[in-house]
Amino acid sequence: MWPDRRFADLVKTDHPIVLAPMAGVADAELAIAVAEGGGLGSLACAMISADKMREQVNIFRQRIAAPINVNFFCHTAVEADAISEAGWRRRLASYYREYGIDPDAEVQAANRAPFDEAMCLAVEELKPEIVSFHFGLPEPGLLARVKATGAVVLASATVVREAVWLERNGADIIIAQGAEAGGHRGMFLTDKLAEQVGTFALVPQIVDAVKLPVIAAGGIADARGIAAAFALGASGVQIGSAFLRSPESKVSVPARAVLAAASDESTVITNVMTGRLARGVANRVMREVGPISPDAPAFPHAATALGPLKAAAEKQGRVDFTNLWAGQALPLGREMPAAELTRMLAAQALARLRSLAG
Repeated sequence: MWPDRRFADLVKTDHPIVLAPMAGVADAELAIAVAEGGGLGSLACAMISADKMREQVNIFRQRIAAPINVNFFCHTAVEADAISEAGWRRRLASYYREYGIDPDAEVQAANRAPFDEAMCLAVEELKPEIVSFHFGLPEPGLLARVKATGAVVLASATVVREAVWLERNGADIIIAQGAEAGGHRGMFLTDKLAEQVGTFALVPQIVDAVKLPVIAAGGIADARGIAAAFALGASGVQIGSAFLRSPESKVSVPARAVLAAASDESTVITNVMTGRLARGVANRVMREVGPISPDAPAFPHAATALGPLKAAAEKQGRVDFTNLWAGQALPLGREMPAAELTRMLAAQALARLRSLAG
């Protein structure tokens, strides 16, 4: 038995393991596989339409009778700034020339939208068992409608005061996102990267500060990390990087090779890919322009000018401009089916916890 069953009992999964929502590299296939292994499958919905979300949720439900987590961003949208965009294109001009791309050509705007009326209507229609949010919570009216569907609400905190705010404003479960975690930092009450807290320090402090169940996220990719999270007071873990090389993920062949070769020093926190702080494996543009650049336009507009470069490089089998979001525990991941990996992680973690208890 798990030492703290509050999370698993709330979401009704066999194991307190959450698949981290990973936009662009994971869809219903990976969510289904993790659910088959007894964990909680997640769908990242910030980069897809409401209709696409309906399609993905329906695929999940046709294949398996299990709870599903749908994840959304809650940032405050800002309009693209022409001056900032022009400056960013000038900063990237040498790459455009290298690939023979017209820097003045119209390109599709980056799509990372905050939770809105259309998505709320889809949630009310689909009634997913779990709805999770990044960058805070949606405005109270939308959140009330989500909770009225019966959904359990998860939200990410990167410092203790964010966790306290989330508890006071309607979250049911807190995801403690340590600085080791891959993907976008869930920061919403702070913008101080230098003060971001590691998982080992963050989890017990959040556990002490709130009454809600806490999920540990960041640097957890094997049974040792899971056992450590429970020892710190967590009642669940969120894991992303460990699943990136599973056959059900949508990671490209060139990107898989880069991920497989990664070391503990391979990831950095950057703003150049989207305009918002996120951790990933350093690629060419992150190394040469950043990793932190004052020239990057506000989120998500930095991604717009990178779009043509990403497409051109990927045609050549290169990931120089591709988001390779991953956490510091990436090298602990395995190349194995996600259901099998989920079951193995749970079994090994329980064995380790029993050993520690003895």
